[in-house]
Amino acid sequence: MQLRSVLIGSAMLSLLAGCAGGPANTASQESIEPTTATYQGTLPCRNCDGIGLDVEMVGQESDAAQDRTFTLTASYKNHPQNPPDENYAGGWEVLTGTPSNPDAKVYELTPDTEGQTYYFLRLDESTLELIDPERRRFENGEMLRLKRQ
Repeated sequence: MQLRSVLIGSAMLSLLAGCAGGPANTASQESIEPTTATYQGTLPCRNCDGIGLDVEMVGQESDAAQDRTFTLTASYKNHPQNPPDENYAGGWEVLTGTPSNPDAKVYELTPDTEGQTYYFLRLDESTLELIDPERRRFENGEMLRLKRQ
């Protein structure tokens, strides 16, 4: 009789432990999908019909720096030398302020390998504008805008 009670008690403890641990394990295994924003535009080009720029930013401003990544593709349209597309990947940072607006948000896209660091002023939720490394806007800023897709 005592052996039976011990076995039933052990089974009940196992059952209760399984029920208690089940939902907690399920919740910890759920993954949160990263936010992806894609921006596209055509920049002016002296020797061609424009430079198509596609930027995909993964992550959110509140994420840790290592969780914010980007890919950038620059394609020259009808360039006489037909250069290959330029492809970059790396991380992005959120900077605050420009010389004309201390509250502005600027995204700094830094490639993992050699390549140019890009600076984009966030005009609104769907528009980025290419700016210089000193965070100043160019005179032809409206021609340097990317729209969210």
